Amino acid sequence: MSKGTSGEYWHAPALPSVFKHTLLSRYIPRFGGMTGSRSGGEVVYLDGYAGEGRYENGESGSAGKVLKIAADHQAKGLLRWTCFFAERSAPSFSNLEALVAEYRGQGVDARAFHGDVLGLMDEVLATAVGRPLFLFLDPCGLGLPFDTLVDILARRRKETWPPTELLLNFSMMAVRRIGGNSHSDKGNERTNERLDEVCGGRWWREYFAEGYSRDADDEVAAEYSERLGAATGMHMVSVPVTKAPGQKAVYNLVFGTRSNHGLWAFGDAHSRARDTWWEELELNEEAESDALFAVASLQRPDPTKIHQTAVPAMAENIANLLRQGRSFKLVEYTAEVFGEFYGQVPEKVARQAVKHLRAMGGTPSDGTGSPVHNLQVLPPIRP
Repeated sequence: MSKGTSGEYWHAPALPSVFKHTLLSRYIPRFGGMTGSRSGGEVVYLDGYAGEGRYENGESGSAGKVLKIAADHQAKGLLRWTCFFAERSAPSFSNLEALVAEYRGQGVDARAFHGDVLGLMDEVLATAVGRPLFLFLDPCGLGLPFDTLVDILARRRKETWPPTELLLNFSMMAVRRIGGNSHSDKGNERTNERLDEVCGGRWWREYFAEGYSRDADDEVAAEYSERLGAATGMHMVSVPVTKAPGQKAVYNLVFGTRSNHGLWAFGDAHSRARDTWWEELELNEEAESDALFAVASLQRPDPTKIHQTAVPAMAENIANLLRQGRSFKLVEYTAEVFGEFYGQVPEKVARQAVKHLRAMGGTPSDGTGSPVHNLQVLPPIRP
């Protein structure tokens, strides 16, 4: 067991980690399924800040969950994953290496690297030539420089095929801490410059020009995501992750893809991970309190009501797209179809929206068929 902060962290997964790991567990199999069939069943995965891979209470961390997915896929003859895991901490790496060895014993091509993720990147990219690649970058603190990410995603892995996708941790705690001190006597210019590197310039400082404000970190995170998307030609989605309802985000998970299908599947995975986060919060409160009702159960938005609100709103979004006068598959306009409900409702709600639109006379399409993302929606038949 590692000591200090790392040891405390690896005792058991906290709520932000529950959300993150659920999101990974739901999305990674779909990434493999969406991409592996065109690559001979070969997929490459990198966890650049893998930690120990398993908690002291026996629950899997991100590395453990992905290794299990890889082992299951291989046992069923579905996909062959090549998994890379980097970790700088010697105590954490020792535990990670033992975990990776367990799965290598099951035939998984899993490789543990002791050191900075950039020392492993060339090997990862060489292995991923002609294969889909998923990059998971989850540092405790500030991550890779912006220019490094752009070099990887826009130069070395710029093609639509084979696909490259990204999920990274953008530390909101670091932005608040550094931004709040950037103009104070306690400010450290080298630390400011480190955030310059991560953000790709000094632009973030403008949000803290008059000191800390409650929305400054959110505005920085939004612009970071926009800039990274523009520089790499990828769809970017930035998801805040909190410890409790109403709290500021601990970090944002920034997801990047060039695929509408990837964008669709991530939104569905996010919706389901969000439900798991609420359920875990309720369980934690019930375990720690003798109250008849957990506070979380009173705060949680009613999923049924959200779905009921989303269906007509999404039906209207689809109707607006049909005004172009041509049919389309839902997945071709993922963001436009879901609108404000992207990541808030599962994909099945899109099917319900098509059926709702048909009932209103807005399309002859009946919303049947599988899978839902490939549903073809036709313009209304005019007399």
